[in-house]
Amino acid sequence: MTNSYLWIKTFHIVLITSWFAGLFYLPRIFVNLADEKNPDTYARLLGMSDRLFRFMTILAVPAVLLGVTLWLYFGVGAGDVWMHAKLFFVLLVIGYHHACYGILKKFRTGVNTKSGVWYRWFNEVPVILLVVIVALVLFKP
Repeated sequence: MTNSYLWIKTFHIVLITSWFAGLFYLPRIFVNLADEKNPDTYARLLGMSDRLFRFMTILAVPAVLLGVTLWLYFGVGAGDVWMHAKLFFVLLVIGYHHACYGILKKFRTGVNTKSGVWYRWFNEVPVILLVVIVALVLFKP
Protein backbone atom coordinates (compact mmCIF):
# COMPACT_ATOMS: atom_id res chain seq x y z
CA MET A 1 0.00 0.00 0.00
CA THR A 2 1.28 3.40 -0.90
CA ASN A 3 1.22 6.40 1.38
CA SER A 4 -1.13 8.23 -0.98
CA TYR A 5 -3.61 5.35 -0.76
CA LEU A 6 -3.49 5.43 3.04
CA TRP A 7 -3.89 9.21 3.19
CA ILE A 8 -6.84 9.13 0.80
CA LYS A 9 -8.43 6.34 2.82
CA THR A 10 -7.80 8.24 6.07
CA PHE A 11 -9.43 11.42 4.80
CA HIS A 12 -12.30 9.44 3.29
CA ILE A 13 -13.06 7.84 6.66
CA VAL A 14 -12.74 11.12 8.59
CA LEU A 15 -14.96 12.99 6.11
CA ILE A 16 -17.58 10.22 6.08
CA THR A 17 -17.62 10.19 9.89
CA SER A 18 -18.04 13.96 10.02
CA TRP A 19 -20.73 13.96 7.33
CA PHE A 20 -22.70 11.32 9.20
CA ALA A 21 -22.44 13.33 12.42
CA GLY A 22 -24.37 16.04 10.58
CA LEU A 23 -26.83 13.51 9.14
CA PHE A 24 -27.50 12.30 12.68
CA TYR A 25 -27.90 15.78 14.17
CA LEU A 26 -29.85 17.72 11.52
CA PRO A 27 -33.04 15.64 11.88
CA ARG A 28 -32.81 16.14 15.66
CA ILE A 29 -32.98 19.87 14.99
CA PHE A 30 -35.97 19.13 12.72
CA VAL A 31 -37.68 17.46 15.72
CA ASN A 32 -37.31 20.70 17.66
CA LEU A 33 -38.36 22.87 14.71
CA ALA A 34 -41.51 20.80 14.19
CA ASP A 35 -42.55 21.30 17.82
CA GLU A 36 -41.34 24.89 18.33
CA LYS A 37 -43.91 27.65 18.87
CA ASN A 38 -41.62 30.54 19.87
CA PRO A 39 -40.66 32.53 16.72
CA ASP A 40 -37.25 33.57 18.11
CA THR A 41 -36.30 30.03 19.02
CA TYR A 42 -37.62 28.78 15.67
CA ALA A 43 -35.43 31.33 13.86
CA ARG A 44 -32.38 30.29 15.88
CA LEU A 45 -33.00 26.58 15.15
CA LEU A 46 -33.52 27.35 11.48
CA GLY A 47 -30.20 29.22 11.37
CA MET A 48 -28.49 26.25 13.04
CA SER A 49 -30.05 23.94 10.46
CA ASP A 50 -28.92 26.11 7.54
CA ARG A 51 -25.34 26.28 8.79
CA LEU A 52 -25.20 22.56 9.58
CA PHE A 53 -26.58 21.62 6.17
CA ARG A 54 -24.00 23.79 4.38
CA PHE A 55 -21.22 22.26 6.47
CA MET A 56 -22.52 18.71 5.84
CA THR A 57 -22.52 19.34 2.11
CA ILE A 58 -18.96 20.67 2.23
CA LEU A 59 -17.98 17.40 3.95
CA ALA A 60 -20.05 15.13 1.70
CA VAL A 61 -18.59 16.20 -1.62
CA PRO A 62 -14.92 15.37 -0.92
CA ALA A 63 -15.96 12.26 1.06
CA VAL A 64 -17.74 10.87 -2.00
CA LEU A 65 -14.97 11.97 -4.36
CA LEU A 66 -12.30 10.28 -2.24
CA GLY A 67 -14.42 7.12 -2.13
CA VAL A 68 -14.70 7.16 -5.91
CA THR A 69 -10.93 7.66 -6.10
CA LEU A 70 -10.34 4.62 -3.90
CA TRP A 71 -12.67 2.58 -6.07
CA LEU A 72 -11.63 3.70 -9.56
CA TYR A 73 -7.97 4.62 -9.13
CA PHE A 74 -6.86 2.15 -6.46
CA GLY A 75 -9.32 -0.60 -7.41
CA VAL A 76 -10.84 -1.03 -3.95
CA GLY A 77 -13.77 -3.40 -4.41
CA ALA A 78 -13.56 -3.23 -8.19
CA GLY A 79 -15.91 -5.82 -9.67
CA ASP A 80 -16.96 -7.13 -6.26
CA VAL A 81 -20.61 -7.62 -5.37
CA TRP A 82 -20.16 -6.00 -1.96
CA MET A 83 -18.94 -2.79 -3.62
CA HIS A 84 -21.96 -2.64 -5.90
CA ALA A 85 -24.21 -3.06 -2.87
CA LYS A 86 -22.22 -0.43 -0.98
CA LEU A 87 -22.56 2.03 -3.87
CA PHE A 88 -26.33 1.46 -3.84
CA PHE A 89 -26.49 2.33 -0.14
CA VAL A 90 -24.19 5.33 -0.65
CA LEU A 91 -26.69 6.57 -3.26
CA LEU A 92 -29.40 6.17 -0.62
CA VAL A 93 -27.31 8.27 1.80
CA ILE A 94 -26.95 10.97 -0.86
CA GLY A 95 -30.71 10.77 -1.39
CA TYR A 96 -31.26 11.15 2.36
CA HIS A 97 -28.97 14.19 2.35
CA HIS A 98 -31.04 15.64 -0.50
CA ALA A 99 -34.28 14.83 1.37
CA CYS A 100 -32.92 16.80 4.35
CA TYR A 101 -32.47 19.76 2.03
CA GLY A 102 -36.08 19.49 0.87
CA ILE A 103 -37.28 19.36 4.48
CA LEU A 104 -35.11 22.34 5.38
CA LYS A 105 -36.67 24.33 2.52
CA LYS A 106 -40.13 23.52 3.94
CA PHE A 107 -39.11 24.74 7.39
CA ARG A 108 -37.72 27.94 5.82
CA THR A 109 -41.06 28.68 4.15
CA GLY A 110 -43.11 27.55 7.16
CA VAL A 111 -44.92 24.75 5.33
CA ASN A 112 -43.75 21.74 7.35
CA THR A 113 -46.57 19.21 7.77
CA LYS A 114 -44.71 16.50 9.70
CA SER A 115 -44.64 16.01 13.48
CA GLY A 116 -41.66 15.79 15.78
CA VAL A 117 -42.38 12.06 16.14
CA TRP A 118 -42.08 11.63 12.37
CA TYR A 119 -38.66 13.32 12.45
CA ARG A 120 -37.57 11.04 15.31
CA TRP A 121 -38.21 8.06 13.04
CA PHE A 122 -36.67 9.85 10.04
CA ASN A 123 -33.56 10.33 12.20
CA GLU A 124 -33.04 6.56 12.37
CA VAL A 125 -32.51 6.16 8.61
CA PRO A 126 -28.84 7.26 8.48
CA VAL A 127 -28.01 4.97 11.42
CA ILE A 128 -29.35 1.96 9.51
CA LEU A 129 -27.60 3.03 6.30
CA LEU A 130 -24.28 3.47 8.10
CA VAL A 131 -24.51 0.04 9.77
CA VAL A 132 -25.22 -1.61 6.41
CA ILE A 133 -22.39 0.23 4.64
CA VAL A 134 -19.82 -0.51 7.36
CA ALA A 135 -20.89 -4.17 7.46
CA LEU A 136 -20.49 -4.44 3.68
CA VAL A 137 -17.00 -2.94 3.86
CA LEU A 138 -15.87 -5.16 6.75
CA PHE A 139 -17.46 -8.49 5.79
CA LYS A 140 -17.25 -8.09 2.01
CA PRO A 141 -20.01 -10.67 1.40
